[in-house]
Amino acid sequence: METTHRPAPADPGRTAAWSDRLRAAGRRVTRQRLAVLEAVDAHPHSTAEDVAAAVRTALPTITVQSVYVVLSDLTALGMLRKFEPPASPALYETRTDDNHHHAYCVRCGAVTDIDCAVGHAPCLTPVEHHGMHLLSADVVYHGVCADCLAADGARPAAASAG
Repeated sequence: METTHRPAPADPGRTAAWSDRLRAAGRRVTRQRLAVLEAVDAHPHSTAEDVAAAVRTALPTITVQSVYVVLSDLTALGMLRKFEPPASPALYETRTDDNHHHAYCVRCGAVTDIDCAVGHAPCLTPVEHHGMHLLSADVVYHGVCADCLAADGARPAAASAG
């Protein structure tokens, strides 16, 4: 799935917050890091290749390898979240401040954020935590998106109790 991304105008407040977080983590604030953050923020659920294409509109000489290094570093810092849908390349997003999940279309690969269940969700409470302090749960909903259903002339079926 190839897409062309144009960078959105930088939000000075958002850029300042990212710069503060980078400095607090002991990292230099570089054009490359900020360009990657801006590209991912403008186009959530982008692959590394899509991020590289978007960053190249602002920094034409950046290599894909450099983008991968920045993505890895920003993910390790918790400034990006890496999501790996089944049988697809990893996707990146800047939404890291909550425990949300994803719905993945098994036909076209579209990904949508799904807010975490509110209240008690027994399937998200493990029987045993094995001594770990659990921070989040990753849930991937597999389905067929509305666009694919419409293309087939089908209607979405009600979810069955499981």
